[in-house]
Amino acid sequence: MNHKDTPPVQPPRRRLSWNDPGVRSVIYQILAVGIVGGVVWYLVHNTMHNLSVRNITTGFGFLSREAGFAIGETPISYTPADTYARAISVGLLNTLRVALIGIILATLLGTVIGIARLSKNWLIRKISSVYVEVMRNIPLLLQLFFWYAIISEMMPGPRKAHHPLPGVFVSNRGIQMPTLNGDGLTWLLAGVLLAIAAIFGLSRWARQRQARTGQIFPMLRWVIGLLVVCPPALWWFSGTTLSLEVPELKGFNFVGGMTLTPEFAALLFGLVIYTSGFIAEVVRSGIQSVGRGQWEAAGALGLKSTLVLRLVVLPQALRVIIPPMTSQYLNITKNSSLAVAIGYPDIVSIINTTLNQTGQAIEGILMIMAAYLTVSLSISVFMNWYNKRIALVER
Repeated sequence: MNHKDTPPVQPPRRRLSWNDPGVRSVIYQILAVGIVGGVVWYLVHNTMHNLSVRNITTGFGFLSREAGFAIGETPISYTPADTYARAISVGLLNTLRVALIGIILATLLGTVIGIARLSKNWLIRKISSVYVEVMRNIPLLLQLFFWYAIISEMMPGPRKAHHPLPGVFVSNRGIQMPTLNGDGLTWLLAGVLLAIAAIFGLSRWARQRQARTGQIFPMLRWVIGLLVVCPPALWWFSGTTLSLEVPELKGFNFVGGMTLTPEFAALLFGLVIYTSGFIAEVVRSGIQSVGRGQWEAAGALGLKSTLVLRLVVLPQALRVIIPPMTSQYLNITKNSSLAVAIGYPDIVSIINTTLNQTGQAIEGILMIMAAYLTVSLSISVFMNWYNKRIALVER
């Protein structure tokens, strides 16, 4: 008999049986989804029924109504005649502002303290250790109250304000600083962005040059030079006006310049000082994760300790530092919600005022949750991208 005439062997049909692990896993997943869906449906139905019984309106139509309340700090123009949507936007911008500045300052301070914890100088090492242990073990809310009391109650009035730097005044009204005004401010910011783009391009070229020739490019000098030269040069070529406005004492308060209110300053100080203690430990553990042989090998090449740290140790330590650092950045963003305790108008404070006036509690809570979820996921996505970019590529 020819093998070509032999009919193909059909595999046995798979029967549905409870003894089959694949069948059981599918059934369990269907049951789990059904239970979760049923619980969600019950909660939503019960909530809608209770709201209907109490004649409480639902929906987000209130966002287009007039807010009718003032906000102490407004990064964008706002009046009580504006809508609730505008007021909530102001609160969101206030939250983003304090979170962004806090992340930058906490990273810088935490990195310095983390490196100081590994210093060979006994005094520097002990001072940094005490700083970390003390700041990490005092609740953030208490630190916010402490800094707010220091600024608003223990600082002198405007007439006797401290004058630590030219044009800078510290009083119980906050911190007054000089600011730039005029059409040239846009060109100045454009110059900063241009300098940052040039720094990224130059950094990439410097790494390729070092890999090709082994010569270290003086990147720090060029970074400082680009940041110092590009913004004023672009403003000068634009021909626009730019003026420095210095705060002046008139009557019982300062006029002109930029003011950091006691609420903003206390929140920023508390977030930075509290979180920098955790970041310092992250940096310290990341540096210690690099083998001692790396230090010794770099030192054998004649590199100074600062160059060893910057060129050899920190690039390897970043792969350990970035994941826990992401958690600290998220903590800064989420901990900023404690601003309501000291009166800073963040998104939580403004939505609390909104729901007290409108009664739209569920919608207000949903907007707070959506705002923090969006910001946190954005930070996570960026940090995960950076973590993959610096990760070692296996061959």
